[in-house]
Amino acid sequence: MHIAGDPDVDDLAAALRVSIGLCIRQLRRMEADGDLSWPEMSALKQLERSGPTSVTELAKAEQIRVQSMGATVAALETRGLVERRPHPSDGRRSVLSITEAGTRVLGDRHSGRAEQLAKALSSGFSPAERRRLMLAAPLIERLAQHL
Repeated sequence: MHIAGDPDVDDLAAALRVSIGLCIRQLRRMEADGDLSWPEMSALKQLERSGPTSVTELAKAEQIRVQSMGATVAALETRGLVERRPHPSDGRRSVLSITEAGTRVLGDRHSGRAEQLAKALSSGFSPAERRRLMLAAPLIERLAQHL
């Protein structure tokens, strides 16, 4: 049943798939020196949100293979952005947590991608459009979490 004015969910899904896909491809193309890769940034944000966790749980949250997450975490460890400690009750496992340096990287609004995105928003969108995008951002994140 559709209420007047409600978009058809199939039409909305198709439109979002195209627009979000284009945005992701553009963001990936912008990789600046020193920027984290898309998977690295996503894993770091997940660690910040969820707190200390295992590689397996992090992979599950990010919906990727454990082996892929292991490679991502290794790169983050090399850069000092995450640290691995023994699990308090199971010596065979380890727990990952974000470091102060990792938190600083996430808080840095001046990364290459963020700067380019901010420039595009300031030059190509009106203040009213930027407010609408700000309201949509949490909904898009929630949509991703439900996929």
